[in-house]
Amino acid sequence: MSNTVAPMKPSAKFKRAKPKRSWATYFRELKKDIIRDRILYYLLIPFLLWFLVFKYFPMWGIQIAFKDFSLFKGIGGSDWIGFEYFTEFIGSEYFSRVFMNTVIISLYGLIICFPAQIILAIMISEVTRQGFKKVVQTLTYLPHFVSVVVIAGIVTTFLAPNSGLINLILEKLGMEKIYFLTNPDYFRGIYTAMNLWKETGFASIVFIAAIAGIDTQLYEAAKMDGANKFKQIIHVTLPGILPTIVVMFIMKVGNLLSVGYETIILLYQPATYEKADVISTYVYRSGLIDGRYDFATAVGLFNSIVALILVIMANKLSKKVTDASLW
Repeated sequence: MSNTVAPMKPSAKFKRAKPKRSWATYFRELKKDIIRDRILYYLLIPFLLWFLVFKYFPMWGIQIAFKDFSLFKGIGGSDWIGFEYFTEFIGSEYFSRVFMNTVIISLYGLIICFPAQIILAIMISEVTRQGFKKVVQTLTYLPHFVSVVVIAGIVTTFLAPNSGLINLILEKLGMEKIYFLTNPDYFRGIYTAMNLWKETGFASIVFIAAIAGIDTQLYEAAKMDGANKFKQIIHVTLPGILPTIVVMFIMKVGNLLSVGYETIILLYQPATYEKADVISTYVYRSGLIDGRYDFATAVGLFNSIVALILVIMANKLSKKVTDASLW
């Protein structure tokens, strides 16, 4: 029997630490990467310029929200007034109305439109006939590329009190005509239905791509276990696209207060302000119509801060419940 003893492995505590790279080494490697992938960086330049011009440079104007802005004095020459416009907005009679309308309309879209995108993606993915599948995809994607002005015109024509198709059908059925666009109670439903038709098909592309990335062996295993189509969707498809659903949901929550003001401006009128006026339309009227650029900037900044808080909260909740998050 040999008396030699096997050498002991060094403890993890005493393992030699990896030498840290110096800044010179880091920049030298970065330079090599840029030279190697220079074509890709050339393609990136227009997008970086776009972000700088339209996203970062305008941030200089945020300080207007804290100043008594004057066009003649400019941004730098205007006097600082602190949070006066924020307190004015929060204390105004319009705050509760525009804030609640924004939240309610956004929740309509989150509760109705968001699940519709997932359901449509699953339905399209289950179609086996490629010809029919392409036709359905084309028809559902097409409304997204139609101008919102045209869509609003179509909605206005369909709901016209005298010659609109909907009111003509109601008249034939012996029912009274309804002035849809002047009745505040119908506005939220009309806006949600319009967005449902316009955006559901295009928004489902993300979920279709996520479904396509699911391993087909999982479906085969589910079939062997006796799972029908519905159970395959519940136990394979939905868990497989759950990370995508979570990320898209967090992004939706972040846009909860960013209701598309273009569509609302095209559809609403003073008679429907009670339930149609949202933060973005209030900013539009305050800034461009009333000329209160400083006050409108403060309202818009308040909207952005609340949206940021909602994203952070949704991300933390998602990480705790599903282990999937944006960061």
